Amino acid sequence: MQNQPRDGENLTNYNSLTASGTKHHNHAPWKKAAASLSLVLLGSGMTLAGGYLAGHQLKLSQSASNLAVSPVNAAPPLPAATDPNFVTEVVQRVGPAVVRIDSSRTVKAQIPDEFDDPFFRRFFGSQIPQGNQVQRGTGSGFIIGNDGRILTNAHVVDGADTVTVILKDGRSFKGKVLGKDELTDVAVVKIQANNLPTVTLGNSDQLQPGQWAIAIGNPLGLDNTVTTGIISATGRSSNQIGAPDKRVEFIQTDAAINPGNSGGPLLNARGEVIGMNTAIIQGAQGLGFSIPINTAQRISNQLIATGTAQHPYLGIQMVGLTPELKQNINSDPNSGLSVEEDKGVLVVKVVPNSPAAKAGIRAGDVIQKLNGQTVTDASSIQKAVDNSQIGGDVRLELRRNGQNINLAVRPGAFPTQQLQ
Repeated sequence: MQNQPRDGENLTNYNSLTASGTKHHNHAPWKKAAASLSLVLLGSGMTLAGGYLAGHQLKLSQSASNLAVSPVNAAPPLPAATDPNFVTEVVQRVGPAVVRIDSSRTVKAQIPDEFDDPFFRRFFGSQIPQGNQVQRGTGSGFIIGNDGRILTNAHVVDGADTVTVILKDGRSFKGKVLGKDELTDVAVVKIQANNLPTVTLGNSDQLQPGQWAIAIGNPLGLDNTVTTGIISATGRSSNQIGAPDKRVEFIQTDAAINPGNSGGPLLNARGEVIGMNTAIIQGAQGLGFSIPINTAQRISNQLIATGTAQHPYLGIQMVGLTPELKQNINSDPNSGLSVEEDKGVLVVKVVPNSPAAKAGIRAGDVIQKLNGQTVTDASSIQKAVDNSQIGGDVRLELRRNGQNINLAVRPGAFPTQQLQ
């Protein structure tokens, strides 16, 4: 998978690419290398549900005994005006709609030709792997439709031959994957059942740091586990958390989540789903990340309707300008850019043959308005592009060499080769 520049990518976490995809690290002060983070996807004990993020091999599970001796952050105290039983009430209402997802796939054992020789078999016998092997893993999910539609992470069901969904009441169903999207790590599974309990979806765009967060899932196979914490931050870019191959602005929470929580819900104090738990930073405490439910819902609607998700794509790498950043760029002889504005969004790179390149956008342009709305940060442009239509028009007002320029860009589909 190539680590290509994407719309909204944070400049300080960017390594430029040549046409052949070779990385060139720029050590200028305004192009700091991304911190090396080992991110763990939360599908427990599952080779097929792991994959990788940020180029690090994932450690899929830890033993319960090891975790038992690790210090655990206590939940924040309840404010005096809050009902001390509000978490219990949320769990009683939402818990029946949270499910366990068991996945498995069969892989053929790769045996070196030398070990297939009768001489080696005479000495090693049954110790040599024979035939096919079954890999298993566990994750979580939550029911969004009483007809059996379930949201979970794509990495929980990726490559699975069989998917089994177990409800809290003990019933078990064979699941069918209606669709999955690797870019956002969202998948929809369907089971044949009716009149099922469902969750209520909240609005992740309204989240504020400090609000309550409740996680329900099946960490390390411990079904129906509940943890609490707060929303630690919102809008964490995929690069910031070490997942450059994703296209999500994550919710950060300190509610304890572990391998097996993948695909489970993150809830607010009213019991509304505000996110889908996805990953943790390896070796850290209180650093969990969830996909905002608005993103998961948008992608799931496409997966349910067509089986695939489309991602509008401009093909620019950009950063929000500040007076300090302007000074750093202009004083860097290796930047190759000269910036006159100290507000707006600077285009740092344009991907060749991309929609942006075809529309005439150039590196060094400063985007000041998108569809008539003033923009000051890259994330607002990324969000607008995500919500646009492939083949539609996005109107940009730019500053170039002291002049105002108006351009219309037609977003294209995100290049599929970047997912390979």
